[in-house]
Amino acid sequence: MSAAAHETAPFGAVFTEKLSMSRWDGERFEEPHLEPVGPIPIHPAAHVLHYSSSVFEGLKAHRGIGGELRLFRLDRHIERMQQSARLLYLPAPDKELLERMIIEVVLEARDAIPQPPGSLYLRPTLIGTEANIGAAAAPSKEALLYVLASPVGDYFSGAIRPLKVVVESHRPRSTPSFGMAKTGANYAAALGLIMEAKHTHAADQVLFAPGGDVQETGAANFILLDDRRVLTKPLDPSFLPGVTRDSVLVIARDLGYEVIERDFTIEEMLEFAESGEAALSGTAAVLAGVGTILHEGRAHQVGGGHVGPNTLRLRAALTALQTGSTPDTHGWIRTIG
Repeated sequence: MSAAAHETAPFGAVFTEKLSMSRWDGERFEEPHLEPVGPIPIHPAAHVLHYSSSVFEGLKAHRGIGGELRLFRLDRHIERMQQSARLLYLPAPDKELLERMIIEVVLEARDAIPQPPGSLYLRPTLIGTEANIGAAAAPSKEALLYVLASPVGDYFSGAIRPLKVVVESHRPRSTPSFGMAKTGANYAAALGLIMEAKHTHAADQVLFAPGGDVQETGAANFILLDDRRVLTKPLDPSFLPGVTRDSVLVIARDLGYEVIERDFTIEEMLEFAESGEAALSGTAAVLAGVGTILHEGRAHQVGGGHVGPNTLRLRAALTALQTGSTPDTHGWIRTIG
């Protein structure tokens, strides 16, 4: 497969030739193995199909400036997947097992990894496979763990451009007790509102702010920033603890920004955005600037309506670290191959 195949396809729609797979038999995961990417046999009564017993992760491998392969914050992503698995009562894979599966897939796909700014997006996935439609009140006794890889470019089409987000002030993105889990049901809960926002307002995303409390978008965390501050909601069980979010906050402190983690309202956000910047942070989105916020039918321009200089500065600092243009002073990079 050509490393450039991703350039004309939607984000995540092109895959490498093989994935890594391991089954859980109720007691242990089997020895993982590589197999061709393709349909997976699954019983129509599988627990995941009826009771949503699924979790996943999203992380990236980058090709470094010296040609080396670089995994970004592998440990943190594994820890988050283990947490998601425990929340949904799925068997949490051992760190060593999942790490080995991810590295195996990256090495197998080395020729398909794009040059920067492209990368290899990795999707470890864990699903309940027990064939039992009577197990609505019980966890799956069997499970399947696999790691899929996709060569990707920018998550939002049109490369770096100002995004338009619609504020949803009534409904939450997810069930609060599972907001911190990376599970498909949370994305399904947000999908209808996102599609409505796209159809009605040509928006890129929905910013969830139930009761006026600004939280996150349908697929990324949300931050406000200006020349001296970075403001974002503190972590709680209602939303996903983003690895990119954490990385951006650490880098911001390194660069001298004051990092503020506190709750803030829609009104505060709109006031800040008049002269400041707003951005979405996530593994797929990296750090994507917001140019317009729509609230109650009114469009509010963020800063000058462009991707702001502080957003670009933090994005550049993050990607430079990922590709090796700047030193890894925090021990975030796992170099392989």
